[in-house]
Amino acid sequence: MSAERYVILAVAIVALVWIVLRMRGRISGEDARRLLAEGALLLDVRTPAEFAAGHLDGARNIPLGELASRAGELGDAGRDVVVYCASGMRSRSAQGLLRRRGFTKVHDLGGMYRY
Repeated sequence: MSAERYVILAVAIVALVWIVLRMRGRISGEDARRLLAEGALLLDVRTPAEFAAGHLDGARNIPLGELASRAGELGDAGRDVVVYCASGMRSRSAQGLLRRRGFTKVHDLGGMYRY
């Protein structure tokens, strides 16, 4: 096999591992819908402009950059919270931030397209 093919194969493997690691720990759209039906809070951590352009029904918008200072607005730290964004990067960060603030049931949906 040529060196070029090894590089292509290595890049493909790294991309696959990256995708698998990013999806680990995320809940499915089905699980998110079940949690929401049971009373979970749906939290959109995108910007207000992104939220205004379209969001999931029933979602509350608190941008990731404001979440640390506004986490108290979410109420009971024992309540289920389903968090999402556009691609999953911000929702993962929001999940960690909320857990550090004492929220025990934070579920990362990832990108809103997964709903």
